[in-house]
Amino acid sequence: MEIGIGLPQMAVGYAATTTVDWARLADDGPFSSISAGERVTFSNPEMVATLGAAAAVTSRIRIFANLWVLPYHPAAMVAQQIGTLDQLSGGRLSVAVGVGGREHDYQAVGRPFDGRHARLDRRVAELKDLLAGRPPFEGADPVGPAITRTPGPEILAGAMGPKSMARAARWADGVSGFSIAGKRSEIARTNNLATEAWAAAGRGTPRLVSGCFFALGVEDPLATLRAYCARYLAFLGPELADALAGETTAASPDDVRRALDDAEAAGCHEFVLVPATTDLRCLEAAAELVTVRA
Repeated sequence: MEIGIGLPQMAVGYAATTTVDWARLADDGPFSSISAGERVTFSNPEMVATLGAAAAVTSRIRIFANLWVLPYHPAAMVAQQIGTLDQLSGGRLSVAVGVGGREHDYQAVGRPFDGRHARLDRRVAELKDLLAGRPPFEGADPVGPAITRTPGPEILAGAMGPKSMARAARWADGVSGFSIAGKRSEIARTNNLATEAWAAAGRGTPRLVSGCFFALGVEDPLATLRAYCARYLAFLGPELADALAGETTAASPDDVRRALDDAEAAGCHEFVLVPATTDLRCLEAAAELVTVRA
């Protein structure tokens, strides 16, 4: 199983140097990918610019857009951004797309929250056409830059439930799930749903990616992890956010190893560790753990 690392873009204290410092150190380490996600009404830096910076200062590690909230973007703009990231990374790009879960983000960019699942399906179809070099309309030039390889970056679906999984099985290369606390049962459920949906669609075996939040190498890592989770999940309301944060345990080497072992046992091809702190000691501790585990 590959092990990726997330940028700590949602953590308090993300600074001008954080992207470059983390990307360079991750590129020197044992990780398969470095990732960032999309959120508008929060303190995080924007995903595409952040991943562009990471791509520019790395040479080995895969650049993972995890996750692009496709229904509130024009397909042509996303195609150009994907082409640019693919170019900057020399073809090291992976992409996960989904509908997101934050209505405030849709409101902030002036897009409707209703109908987002159907729009996701349409946007993916448009995106694939554009990445294949088809012009956005008759008489137009293709959207550039062209992707570095055919058919382009893998496109994973941020699908979790049976309905979204069945839809994803028609167009995705696999799934990018997530378990806040790194629970084997949650990871296995998503992976099993994906495997069944792909089989029903006659698609073979999907790529199975998941992840969890973690904290290592800092003072009181469990408190750091739970404070991060509660802040990140505050849009769900304080009671639910605190309850979910209270379930997290990946704040010691043993607990992180357990999460990785459980993910591998659940069939994951890649598992992404998402840090709860910008402190580079967290990345260093994770790199040491993953190296020893290998």
